[in-house]
Amino acid sequence: MLAKAATSKRLRQVFDTLLAQHGPQHWWPGETPFEIMVGAVLTQNTAWSNVERAIANLVAHGKLDAASILDAPHDELAEWIRPSGYFNVKAKRLKSFCAWYVENGGFEALRQRETAPLREALLAVNGVGPETADDIVLYAFERPVFVIDAYTRRIFTRLGLGAPNEHYEEWRRFFEGHLPPEVAMFNEYHALIVNHGKDFCRPKPRCAECALRRRCTGP
Repeated sequence: MLAKAATSKRLRQVFDTLLAQHGPQHWWPGETPFEIMVGAVLTQNTAWSNVERAIANLVAHGKLDAASILDAPHDELAEWIRPSGYFNVKAKRLKSFCAWYVENGGFEALRQRETAPLREALLAVNGVGPETADDIVLYAFERPVFVIDAYTRRIFTRLGLGAPNEHYEEWRRFFEGHLPPEVAMFNEYHALIVNHGKDFCRPKPRCAECALRRRCTGP
């Protein structure tokens, strides 16, 4: 129990330090839960600025809804989301997601599901992996699941709190097992990790400017 309490305290201290350095992030960018879901699919392997351009294209063409995406010819959809990269693959994945979304009754029906079954159903959709599923569950459905990404692995490995080769689920259980199940905190924590990983804890880190440097075991 002592080890768990100490780890929980350390994770909270990291959160407080990142919040002090970066300030509130107000994530996830999106006008509606569906837009957040589309963004989660499109953000795979690309910067968020590229996703914003892709979503802006969908909005400009009046296609930011599941039915319109399903009705759109593949080539047109791929062209609209081209800024997000891997646009042919992502067009197929987006259609698969929208087909699942419509078949299961849309947001109002899906939000009635318990968190674990909802997450399991998302993971069964073609092209939706654990990180994408958890982005959707946390940010669109506002459930307390902790999103694990490359930034999380890098930062917390350097802090001596994990290993980069650990399975996604082990990382997720680690955070969820040591932090209170609070949607707002999980939301903010993930956003702060992304910001810190992009700006400071890079593959070649900017340690001199990092607020976590005293807790860090090195690159």
